[in-house]
Amino acid sequence: MAVNDGSTTRVAFVSGDRLAGWVERFSTAHGTPVLTDVDGGLQLGAPDGAVALLQPPWPADGRPGRGSDVLARLISLAGQPRCIGAVLVRRGGYSVAVIRDGEILASKTGTGRIQGRPSTGGSSQQRMARRRANQADALAGVVAEHAARIFADHRVEYVAPGGDRPLLELVLAEPALKRYAALARLRFLDVPDPKAAALKTAAAQACAVRILVTDPLP
Repeated sequence: MAVNDGSTTRVAFVSGDRLAGWVERFSTAHGTPVLTDVDGGLQLGAPDGAVALLQPPWPADGRPGRGSDVLARLISLAGQPRCIGAVLVRRGGYSVAVIRDGEILASKTGTGRIQGRPSTGGSSQQRMARRRANQADALAGVVAEHAARIFADHRVEYVAPGGDRPLLELVLAEPALKRYAALARLRFLDVPDPKAAALKTAAAQACAVRILVTDPLP
């Protein structure tokens, strides 16, 4: 990913137990960084101009991490067990799951189909639009029912959304998920196709520290 000044950025997801090692390697590559608290996260500014922004997977919510410095506290926070309800949905399918410590405790993955946008106009386009809306509503209802059933057996603390944002909002607006839609949402997960393999990756990312690295200019 390029930024306007010609430098580049990249994203990594690192679990709490591996974060100290990641910071050590960053320091070796770029020099000992200055650590600064930034909006609940941690910024590492290296002597060569490299910057890394470390964002915890969830807010402290009265359970801050423990440690003698900001890095130790971030590692502690990221290592806390939190129960997450993941809702990943796109036009072609969905996955819902309960996640803890990056592992999937329970899940349901399925397929769905919403027709593409029509290229024709007039009444045909209107019929297709209504059909798409009905298909989206039907898929949202199915996903919500599965999510509510799976979440009910666990003490879900947060919702981790991902996939198609408008379709996801339809799912969370379903009456079956009213209780969970009121929970705090974690960062949005970029899921191209919510199948089993993508769900496994999403589970790990939902419980990991997100690191945005801006490399120094050449």
